[in-house]
Amino acid sequence: MMRPDEVASITFASRLDQPAVTVTGMSLRHATRADVPFLMELYRSFRVDEMAPVPWSPEQKHAFLEQQFLLQHRHYTAVFPEAEFLVIEIGGRPVGRLYLDNKQENWLIVDIGLLPEWRRQGRGSVLISAIQDQAKASGAAAISLHVEQRNFRAQALYTRLGFRVTNDAGTHIHMEWDASRPSQARLA
Repeated sequence: MMRPDEVASITFASRLDQPAVTVTGMSLRHATRADVPFLMELYRSFRVDEMAPVPWSPEQKHAFLEQQFLLQHRHYTAVFPEAEFLVIEIGGRPVGRLYLDNKQENWLIVDIGLLPEWRRQGRGSVLISAIQDQAKASGAAAISLHVEQRNFRAQALYTRLGFRVTNDAGTHIHMEWDASRPSQARLA
């Protein structure tokens, strides 16, 4: 388990501004330290399939994933200090996260994901479409993101919404959406 000092080291910039994106049927708010238990649970859900064949005890897997979450969080906040670290809520309940760096001409979806029970319901399409609409309205030229090589469902979603592969190397694929191109058909 994470030591109290490690948990205390997980911080988010205090923000009073409204998130850059609004989404019908979802609320987005800036993450706080109080969200850390939820965000750790969400992160573990992202990696459950990957960890299934690993011959460790549940406690070892839990400890490993907590450390990975901590390292990822430190990386994201160091490399993307101006990004919005948002919690996605539906009906007042946290269901996902959106980490969005929208401070430049080219927006970057640093990370995005929903709890398993909220996936495959069209919500990801609605969320990405809202990001595209806001990026275009703000004058952004493009949106980019990275997706894991083995995450075929997410790749199909991004492709359907107009993202194109710009670099296919290593463990992740880089994809980009050009804001000057006509919008793709979107799910409601």
